[in-house]
Amino acid sequence: MKNSLAHKKVYQFKISLQGIEPLIWRRILVPESYSFWDLHVAIQDAMGWLDYHLHLFRIRQKRAHSEIEIGIPNEDRFEGENEILPGWEIPIADYFYDVGSACIYEYDFGDDWKHEIILEGIQLQEKDEKYPKCIGGAQACPPEDCGGIGGYIGLLEVISDPENEEYEEMITWLGGKYDPSNFSPDRVKFDNPRRRWKMAFEDGI
Repeated sequence: MKNSLAHKKVYQFKISLQGIEPLIWRRILVPESYSFWDLHVAIQDAMGWLDYHLHLFRIRQKRAHSEIEIGIPNEDRFEGENEILPGWEIPIADYFYDVGSACIYEYDFGDDWKHEIILEGIQLQEKDEKYPKCIGGAQACPPEDCGGIGGYIGLLEVISDPENEEYEEMITWLGGKYDPSNFSPDRVKFDNPRRRWKMAFEDGI
């Protein structure tokens, strides 16, 4: 009897949030069979985002100079605006061909968070291992709706100084505490991407 995992592979991605030092990054393993929607959910969960906002993958086509955009379709787009392809219909294997393949993942077009996504490796699934899986990373994710890079830097300045006149208000807004260095891959919990899709598009949430 053949091992059912014999030909099943996982992709190892490194996710790096651009524009902030020290670097906020994650390393995850996801099934080769994942769609871009599935990858989006895994990125959200690994980074610590709450999936409150729109997202978009910008990825260059193989042997082409043009980019395609994958995410939630913009059916009411303006004339000349690029079409956004539905992420749940497109396998990641269609665009991540080789180790080193990369794209940009954008989240929250107001705060404008940009992440570099790099395919670091392709390997066989391990027996009794569950995927997706976070195997590395550093630094806590910025809080949602904090105002992008500039707002985040300002937030860190405020909470580092208890004498700042905005300190108490900011701590209250953060829910009582926020440690920008606090991250452990062991604490990452991944949601079921099908359940997330159902919540977003069938349940109207």
